[in-house]
Amino acid sequence: MPELSEHIQRADWKTEKHVPVIECPDRVKANQIFQVKVTLGKEVAHPNKTEHHIRWIALYYHDQGGKFPHQVVHADFTAHGESTDGPDKGPVYTHHEVGTSLKISKDGVLHAIAYCNIHGLWESSKEIRLG
Repeated sequence: MPELSEHIQRADWKTEKHVPVIECPDRVKANQIFQVKVTLGKEVAHPNKTEHHIRWIALYYHDQGGKFPHQVVHADFTAHGESTDGPDKGPVYTHHEVGTSLKISKDGVLHAIAYCNIHGLWESSKEIRLG
């Protein structure tokens, strides 16, 4: 039986619309708050329609030498134009973007995972250093 990790896809966000893009400084000061933004479709737009959309984005931080990653944020996007009048006739669409602030005390890696209702799980990572 395949493991879930075998179904998490990776690619370059500049050519693949499903890959989360992590935007934050490469270097931060220890224990000082900094901002992180995770989006999709930065170079190639991802649809946001009832039938094809990003359902959620999760962000994790894995400190260097740590055994497990720490969940930083999980954002569900639940409005995709659904309506009793039919698909894409609703009054609201949630945009697939999440921002948060955090502080770290060790070098590590941010991991973002996004779920597309048609194309599954996609991951990207960004190393972050103290300095």
